[in-house]
Amino acid sequence: MRVTQLLGTAALLFTSSIAPAQAGSLTAQQAPGSSVAIRPADYPSNWERFVEEIRTVPTASNLIASSAAGQVITGQASWYGPGFFGNRTASGEVFRPGTFTAAHRTLPFGTKVRVTNLRNGRSAVVRINDRGPFHGSRVIDVAHGAAQELGLTASGVAQVRLEVLP
Repeated sequence: MRVTQLLGTAALLFTSSIAPAQAGSLTAQQAPGSSVAIRPADYPSNWERFVEEIRTVPTASNLIASSAAGQVITGQASWYGPGFFGNRTASGEVFRPGTFTAAHRTLPFGTKVRVTNLRNGRSAVVRINDRGPFHGSRVIDVAHGAAQELGLTASGVAQVRLEVLP
């Protein structure tokens, strides 16, 4: 009984901001500064407002194309590997040895980034598929394969430049 009442209340909230019993008793009103009469049926329902909000949410591909492409970031990078092999990344992929993937706090999954080790000039292109790093001021965690390419495995951390690729 209680669940039915809650579902009924939720249905009323999403279907319309005006209850059907009240709709017939309301009369047309004139909008301020206009000669056009506005009827209650002309107002969008809660559901219509909700759908409109969803339509305006940017997608990951829009974010990459509009704001991140061409962005250059410098900072400290670290690498992660053996203890995480076989686990799922934040994107749902299985983390495998030797991959050229990376973890970044905010870049959308699938974003390609050129990482350049500023100490030795070596670079690698990685794909963002995880979230992190969660240690201090580090800007990226690269997977074991990319770390070897960058010459990062011995030192563990290095100063890098990140270039977001289109």
